[in-house]
Amino acid sequence: MRVVSLLPSGTEIVCALGGEGMLVGRSHECDWPASIVDRPVLTAARTTFETSGQVDAAVRAALGGEGEQKNASLYTLDTALLESLAPDVIITQDLCAVCSIDLSTVRGVAAELKRRTGREPTVISLNPQTLEGVFDDIAVVADALGLSRRGDEVIAGLRQRMYDAGDYVNPYADGPNVAFIEWLEPIFIGGHWTPQLIERAGGRHVLNPTEAVVHAGAAAGPIGATQRAAGKSVRVPPEVLLATRPERVIVCPCGLSLAKTRAELARVAASEGGAWWRELVARPGVRMAVVDGNHHFSRPGPRLVDAFEWLVGWLNGRPELTPERMRGMVEERG
Repeated sequence: MRVVSLLPSGTEIVCALGGEGMLVGRSHECDWPASIVDRPVLTAARTTFETSGQVDAAVRAALGGEGEQKNASLYTLDTALLESLAPDVIITQDLCAVCSIDLSTVRGVAAELKRRTGREPTVISLNPQTLEGVFDDIAVVADALGLSRRGDEVIAGLRQRMYDAGDYVNPYADGPNVAFIEWLEPIFIGGHWTPQLIERAGGRHVLNPTEAVVHAGAAAGPIGATQRAAGKSVRVPPEVLLATRPERVIVCPCGLSLAKTRAELARVAASEGGAWWRELVARPGVRMAVVDGNHHFSRPGPRLVDAFEWLVGWLNGRPELTPERMRGMVEERG
């Protein structure tokens, strides 16, 4: 089996399943585990990060342009290299056009490979919107790679870790109001699986809370937690963020390392438009955490459970719950 993963979370899933030896190609964003960085890189970004505002403007121009520019992909794909790798399986996504190469481009390349070589690789699109969806995706990849039994073991292990960490949460107490900032300029508040993780860790995510899914009844209490979900991330004006008076603030910009996040946060805080941040950090009792958004929360793969364990520890005063491999990717303040 020859596998190309054009999605960082997909690469992590393949490796968690013990399929690292099958991986013959990756995206430019696939950087974990470190042992896979020697695989050929098939994608590249058309934009480079300078500031949060600059990236937001570039994305809006690409996705909302006119004519040939409308819905233009933010990434390039080396089709010649892909053909030379002769993959049996290509893993991609269709959840977010900003995050990775889009599904339609990959399907088009797969069809062209069939026309040229007579062999069409299987295209797997991973599009989870909930934590349970992430676990389902692990099973999908495991089945495609002939690793179904190992997939069951991995999912069971991840669920057990969730249960173990959840034992430290009082599900009947009102936890702190948490603001999860997924982008700084403009402000975006996290969605999809992130509100689930925060609420199950004992926090309240008032700017984008989960709601009971259809046919779930009230979906109340710890048993009903798996029957609640949130929508995608939402843009929030600074005055709205301040008005909700968050007690805990997590800054975790999608795709940015801890070092880049520190630098961008300092730039925003010192800017004319950063008055909201200066007011927020000046409020008594507010605690902050800056998190590596390139590796945690924004990647819907096995390490979401790492993020959950850290969340439980941070929100409930149990720092020993932070996984060792997440240390150095989080900076807690206050």
